[in-house]
Amino acid sequence: MKAVSVVIPAHNAATTIATTLASLRPEIDVIGEILLVDDASLDNTTDVARRVASQLGLPLRVIAASCRDSGGARNVALAEVRFPWVYMIDADDLHLEGGLRSLLLRSKAEPKAGMIVGGFRRRVDGEDRQIKVPSGYTAASLDNASAYVKGDIRSVAVGSVLVARHIIGETRFPVGLAYDEDTLFWARLMSKASLAMIPQPVMIYEVSVERSDNRFTVNPARRFLDWRLALHRLVDCGLPKAALKTREGLVALKIARVHYARGDMDTAARFLAIAAAAPKARSETWRCMRYRFKIAARKRFSLPQIQWQGAL
Repeated sequence: MKAVSVVIPAHNAATTIATTLASLRPEIDVIGEILLVDDASLDNTTDVARRVASQLGLPLRVIAASCRDSGGARNVALAEVRFPWVYMIDADDLHLEGGLRSLLLRSKAEPKAGMIVGGFRRRVDGEDRQIKVPSGYTAASLDNASAYVKGDIRSVAVGSVLVARHIIGETRFPVGLAYDEDTLFWARLMSKASLAMIPQPVMIYEVSVERSDNRFTVNPARRFLDWRLALHRLVDCGLPKAALKTREGLVALKIARVHYARGDMDTAARFLAIAAAAPKARSETWRCMRYRFKIAARKRFSLPQIQWQGAL
């Protein structure tokens, strides 16, 4: 039975989209449509996708867009999905055979669940890493959303979740953010949906460390403020401010660590101060203390070298 609308945002994905589409082919019995949003690609993403879909018999529909934003591109497709379940995957990730059928089977076993969360494997710069298995979710929707933004329960990836179209409703991804827009979207859905889980991985989540870290180095203060504003809009779905402040600290610490690794001690120190002021778990407190010491040490021991170089 055709039950799933697949949503794929794509920008200059000609080198990866064929593999992503091919990974969906074993699920053709349950896929009603694949909505590929070609977001202002400058390569032949659309041509490659159409050729592969034709060869594999996939029900592909290409939607042209100029969002220049992955969340915005997903929103374009979400406005047009026709089937009762929605599955989103990025144009460089891979679906694992049987994943959709396993998620659908779980939805039948728990008919009140509006989100079915599966595991995923992280592949970092081409190297397979750990499998992330969902855990810690309860029957309380708002508690799940709060724990999720705080990082107290295992995260989800775009591509590891099957969500009912009626649960999505008018909920959309925030646009114009450099990072974390998927977290804000999932948190909104969790605040109103019953969750079910399956332990097996349903997709491979491709991660480029350089590309991921680069998001935090361009206009870091401006981007953080834009993201923080979107984060705090989650109060309108009942999330407590303390949970949102905790999320601020987690993201600020991540930004501090990237700038520390790239040698920008001043920016690292500013974001570390934000992280240190946020409510957090003991492990995060220890990380903040460790980075504060490391930043201070690098500033101290780099000063004589700078002075010595200036004397040459």
